[in-house]
Amino acid sequence: MSEENKFNFSEDEKNSQIHKENVVEEKKAAVKKDAQGLFASVKTFLNELLDFRDDTDRDATISAIKADIPFKGATAWILICSIFVASIGLNANSTAVVIGAMLISPLMGPILGIGMSIALNDIDTLKKSLINLATMIVLSLLAAYLFFKFFPSADIMTNELFGRTKPDLRDVLIAFFGGAALIIARTKKGTIASVIFGVAIATALMPPLCTAGYGLAHNWEIFVGAMYLFTINTIFIALATFLVLKVLRFPMLKYANSKKRKRIAQLASLIAVLVMAPAIWTFINFITQSGLEGDYEKFLKEEVKSNNELWFQNAIPHWEDEEIILYFNGEITEATVTDLENEIKNYPKIKDFNLVIKGNKYRSIDKISDAYDRAIKDLDQKDLIINGLQEQIEDLKLNITNLNKQIESKSSNQNTVSFSTLSRDAKIKFSDLEYFGYAKMLESKDFINIDTVTVANVRWKLELEDSLVSIKERSLQTWLKNELQVDTVFIKRN
Repeated sequence: MSEENKFNFSEDEKNSQIHKENVVEEKKAAVKKDAQGLFASVKTFLNELLDFRDDTDRDATISAIKADIPFKGATAWILICSIFVASIGLNANSTAVVIGAMLISPLMGPILGIGMSIALNDIDTLKKSLINLATMIVLSLLAAYLFFKFFPSADIMTNELFGRTKPDLRDVLIAFFGGAALIIARTKKGTIASVIFGVAIATALMPPLCTAGYGLAHNWEIFVGAMYLFTINTIFIALATFLVLKVLRFPMLKYANSKKRKRIAQLASLIAVLVMAPAIWTFINFITQSGLEGDYEKFLKEEVKSNNELWFQNAIPHWEDEEIILYFNGEITEATVTDLENEIKNYPKIKDFNLVIKGNKYRSIDKISDAYDRAIKDLDQKDLIINGLQEQIEDLKLNITNLNKQIESKSSNQNTVSFSTLSRDAKIKFSDLEYFGYAKMLESKDFINIDTVTVANVRWKLELEDSLVSIKERSLQTWLKNELQVDTVFIKRN
């Protein structure tokens, strides 16, 4: 075949491949452009949704916060009233009353002032805020102390009081996000009143102070726990205020004297560190403790309580010593101990804890069954003994009754009054008698002649006055003379 009759497709294939690559590149560029456009659209949407800087009224915010800082006149009385309302609500275990006290409390003003003054480097406002907050705290504690100390039945520890003594991580988060919501609402043009009311309820500054007043009156540990919760709320609300104002880039206060400005800035920074350091430490401590408790509860649930072959009784964690003690009401084998020690290593927060297992070798199932059988036999024997003793008691009662009848029968033959009849009638006629007895007694005044006299021994109720006892004894004496038909009856008080 000649060269002219051959087909050459190499050039066409090459051109086709180049065209395909160009098309792919164009599609990639188009997808990339679309992706960039989508990303830009999402970013724009999120900015418009979450950005609140354009809706901020800085001057109005600063003026409003400063206006809420002073504590005098009506504000002082509002605080006192809210303290008493909260104290009554806590004592009555009424959540609705406690919420009402939160809404009327003016405590939030100085706390926002502290956060704002640190953010703006305003040392004068910081001083005013700290002084007013300290005054509010002292007055609140005093009012709550007086209520729980002197109000009747105010020493009862209710659930509302107990709930303010043991703060945890949730209280930290509530205070921080509540404070952030509050300062964002205060910076918005046209303050959102519902947010302010909601934050006042959520952060609950008033109930911990009232609980601390209860602690001052009755229990020092409750005072420490309640003040700890109040401190957490205060610090994290101030921290949220500080951070939000920094994000909004509120202008820092400038001073004409640069040295003074620098000194004040350093002082404000120092105060900020001193205030925020406990907050950071508290936050880290709560996160660590919550992690430990979470793994501890999970370990007990999954490895101990779920095993029906183990007679689990109790568990005691010692966090500081990194030790967990497990108590079982039965014998624990070495294999079980080894298995639990290996399983605890699967829980990261407590994997290094020392596991102490205390089983009761003398309380195995068989031995418990034997002990139960012996206890049943002992109870049966005791029942037989008790029944026998009861029969003997009944026989003795019957014998005593017969003897009394014989004695009274002989007394009747001698024309004397039956003692059982006499004592019964004496109790009916003189209900205040607690003891009665009488007997014939021989006496001699000249040691020659002998007389027979009747003596009655009595004992009256202790609550009777002496004057009333004397009257009753004279009446008893007259009655006994008639009943016994004698001239003289001596009453002897027993």
